[in-house]
Amino acid sequence: MIGFILGLLVIGLVAGLLARAIVPGKDPMSIPATVLLGITGSYLGGLLLGLLLPHRGDYSPAGFFGSLIGAVIALLVHRRVTGRRGASPRAVDPDGTRTGGRR
Repeated sequence: MIGFILGLLVIGLVAGLLARAIVPGKDPMSIPATVLLGITGSYLGGLLLGLLLPHRGDYSPAGFFGSLIGAVIALLVHRRVTGRRGASPRAVDPDGTRTGGRR
């Protein structure tokens, strides 16, 4: 049981880190949030693979690549829901000059 939990955490961390590296833009997430992203991706990937390959049998967490694909999808959904686009846009006045930020 302990080995399963540790494996889930390690796969979650690696899948979450790789998903954040694959999807362009900046994501200010903590390590626990990255692990949660990877674990969520694992279950999402398992669900999607279960729908695509119905002969798999019972629902189970996906393998590593399914976890990675699920984590990328979960990250994109997270960005869409929270409104984060990655990089913070710089405000521009109507005359075209920048306001705020470094010049």
